[in-house]
Amino acid sequence: MLYYAMVFLVIALIAGVLGFGGIAGVSVEIAKILFFVFLALVVITFVAGLFRRSGH
Repeated sequence: MLYYAMVFLVIALIAGVLGFGGIAGVSVEIAKILFFVFLALVVITFVAGLFRRSGH
């Protein structure tokens, strides 16, 4: 998922350089959403790992 966030960020940067403001804005928003979803999944996985280890 982090890979897709980076891909959309690169697309946004290229579109911004070429002057496509609308496409760049949409790509940046998609990259932000994917990044925060990835971040939430990392935190959930980390917390679940802590609970799983404490149970043993």
